[in-house]
Amino acid sequence: MNDDWMTAEQAARALHVTRSTLYAYVSRGLVRSEQAGGTQQSRYRRQEVERLAVERERARKPALVARASLDWGRPVLNSELTLIEQGRLYYRGRDAIELSRHATLEEVAALLIGCDPAELVADASPRVDASTLRALARLDPVQGCTAGFGWLQGLDVDTGSSVAARCGRLLQLMTAVVARRVPGRGPAHRQLARAWRLDDRGTELVRQALVLCADHELNASSFAARCVASTGAGLGACVTAGLAALSGARHCGVTTAIESLWDRSLAAGRKPALARLVDASVAGGEAAIAGVPGQNIPGFGHPLYPDGDPRARALLAQLPRAHRNERLMAAVFERNGQHASIDYALVALRRSLGLPQGHAYLVFALGRTAGWLAHAIEQGRSDVLIRPRAAYVGEHPPREPADVPPGLPSRIIRRR
Repeated sequence: MNDDWMTAEQAARALHVTRSTLYAYVSRGLVRSEQAGGTQQSRYRRQEVERLAVERERARKPALVARASLDWGRPVLNSELTLIEQGRLYYRGRDAIELSRHATLEEVAALLIGCDPAELVADASPRVDASTLRALARLDPVQGCTAGFGWLQGLDVDTGSSVAARCGRLLQLMTAVVARRVPGRGPAHRQLARAWRLDDRGTELVRQALVLCADHELNASSFAARCVASTGAGLGACVTAGLAALSGARHCGVTTAIESLWDRSLAAGRKPALARLVDASVAGGEAAIAGVPGQNIPGFGHPLYPDGDPRARALLAQLPRAHRNERLMAAVFERNGQHASIDYALVALRRSLGLPQGHAYLVFALGRTAGWLAHAIEQGRSDVLIRPRAAYVGEHPPREPADVPPGLPSRIIRRR
């Protein structure tokens, strides 16, 4: 049997339960089974069994729960922004996939922030020097986005406007950094369309992608934004923190690894060679994202969506079949049952529109700015500093000898 699957006996042993208890887990939806090809025997996906085993172990040892909370574990704070439930994504109770069919980024930002869309229209466009934007062109998109926004938001001091208006200015500023143009009029997707010379179809695809990227619960970049917000820092600093986290290879920086895998898959040619490429990616763990549970091939699998990322499905459905690299998607699914993620879909979008490499990251960064702002505002209202404790596992200091005369450890040495 493929290493990605377990027999009933293996699954029961891994969970330390009887086979009848295993079947009860299946009936309760805790783990799924399916018939092995050509037999009457059931098989169980190894990833799901191992996840359930970890959850059972944590339940028996409460001390592990706090540590596990930082690793796709239990919720650590309350939020009214985004819900991920039964494979679906909601922004404040509104289906994100449905919103992506018609809403603009600004409308979704207003929904997440909790204001009227008209309030997001800043009193004036942020002050952006065109020469600074031109200088960003000499940097790669990731560096340019992080450095450009961090620099420009520090120059655009605006303390007199409402919170919503400040959010509007920062959203315009990020649009300018991504488009490498001074802020213009109209929604973000139309400003990008003018800068990137997109037709109507491309403009609509970018609009949809921005909305799909707007927020995703407590991911690493949103948590970074919330940590900074909890210190009382300004909204611009919170977005800068989000950008820094986003650039990592285990977050949206993974698009670089996806681009490489895509190119190698095209060069692989026929199915056997493509299968070997996928096997090599699994065996190597693709170091760019090693350690992310359930995702050992760049752009595939998501722990919160075992049946597939709905954001990726929605975006890929709008692209021509020839632009999805369906051979690669099929090879990965055949190997380990994983579906494409939103990161993969953004790379497919970038290639479909003929945009330069790195633009998948830029679309994600601009869309997620809406979520970072909303998280920063929500965290700021709680008036609580995020300050977790660490379990010390390093070398301990030597213990004081038991026979030290009383008073010596507290002796004061005065400098002369």
